Amino acid sequence: MDTETGTRGLAALSAHLGQVLVGHERLIERLLTGILAGGHLLVEGAPGLAKTRAVKSLASALSGSFARIQCTPDLLPSDLTGTPVFRPQTGDFEFVPGPIFHNLVLVDEINRAPPKVQSALLEAMGEGQVTSGNATHGLPDPFLVVATQNPIEHEGTFPLPEAQLDRFLLHVMLELPDAAMERRILDLVEAEGQSEAGALPEVEDIREARVAAMGTHLSGPVRDYIVRLVTATRAAPFAEELAHPASPRGSLALAAAAKARAWLRGRDHVLPEDVEVLAEDALAHRLVLTWQAQSEGRSARALVADVLAATEPL
Repeated sequence: MDTETGTRGLAALSAHLGQVLVGHERLIERLLTGILAGGHLLVEGAPGLAKTRAVKSLASALSGSFARIQCTPDLLPSDLTGTPVFRPQTGDFEFVPGPIFHNLVLVDEINRAPPKVQSALLEAMGEGQVTSGNATHGLPDPFLVVATQNPIEHEGTFPLPEAQLDRFLLHVMLELPDAAMERRILDLVEAEGQSEAGALPEVEDIREARVAAMGTHLSGPVRDYIVRLVTATRAAPFAEELAHPASPRGSLALAAAAKARAWLRGRDHVLPEDVEVLAEDALAHRLVLTWQAQSEGRSARALVADVLAATEPL
């Protein structure tokens, strides 16, 4: 498959998602960015904002395998990763893979999973493998985790630890639609099933497109811009509001996401604009505010916006 074929396949996938997800252009772009950058997404929004629908629509459009994990407080790590099962016929233990062994995995309401389950995802998301006993099992390629969480219900939930949040390439926040968008959603439901998708990409197309996207040129000045944004969270005046700044993983995530965004727009090079648009989604969830900053109503996204305003692109 050449780059042009990959571009057409991703464009068809974007158009298909645009038909079934009204008003979610930003989420669609972030999903495609995650696919191309090989990173995972955390999608946060109130109930009814089509978080699950978005992932299921993406899964239905791809030829790879898909699994959904509905998180509950009684979930066990082996419910995700799999477990060795004794086979009386052979007298041996055989590893039975769990639902994490799929190309696209929806982890619904991840903050309802207990800490042990959240920790079990660390190795899978960070290293693309699962260790059970003395054996390590590789996950399929491509492998994408899209987790959702609800920001308005906290009873029976377990906030994600910083190490887990750091494994997500992007943290996407969804807002309630306005009246015009709400009407379009009603119209969409009435017309459901009447549209047809174009030629959608196969798994091999995704692999090739990912290689092409990550080959997008990232110039020295844009690399410096990314580094200055991330390191600004470690120095005054912003460091005074942070208990934990962004790590080098923030720079790597922002660079990869910016490459994917540039490629999706048909460019062979990254612009500062790509970095600016993705900075909040790529960095805010990696920052831990001090208690004083939180008590004053400060948010990590507002701090990233201030860092962007204070940092010259070139």
